[in-house]
Amino acid sequence: MKLISALRPPDNWKLPVIILLGIFTGMGMYLLKISNAVSYLGDEPSTCTNCHIMAPQYATWYHSSHREKTTCNDCHVPHNNVFNKYFFKAKDGMRHATIFTLRREPQVIFIKEAGREAVHKNCIRCHSGLLTDSKLLRYNTNTHKFRLERKCQDCHRETPHGRVNSLSSAPWARVPLPGSSVPEWLKEMTK
Repeated sequence: MKLISALRPPDNWKLPVIILLGIFTGMGMYLLKISNAVSYLGDEPSTCTNCHIMAPQYATWYHSSHREKTTCNDCHVPHNNVFNKYFFKAKDGMRHATIFTLRREPQVIFIKEAGREAVHKNCIRCHSGLLTDSKLLRYNTNTHKFRLERKCQDCHRETPHGRVNSLSSAPWARVPLPGSSVPEWLKEMTK
């Protein structure tokens, strides 16, 4: 009880505190809405285009053979357990949000080492049969050791995204970009 009474503001502060709490709550809810925060909990590939800079990656994935079987998270997020999956998504998401909010996004996007490792493990998770396929090993037994020692991306760097090396790599692709975050009533006021 003493803790509750210690946190209670003096009577002449109650109204300003309630107003400030309302403002901060409203701003927080609006921030969650305009950032599409709920969409990041799922695996929908169009979520990756919430930041317009990811449009080439989405477009090249969409036109690849991987589109039929995978989403972005199938390749780019660890799948060893659910906690690691969401920790990785949260950590990467906070880094991306910070970069895009501060307008520090690079012209060319390169995957970080943790992401490369996750992609490599996911390639093996889905395509492990290719490393041990007897038909493939029959042609050249030296390639088996070579395939086990290298990262998949060393040879397959254009899978599934092709040559995504700038914002103009897929200029005519149709990508589901997010709508305006400006409310309609505010647009009407500025006309």
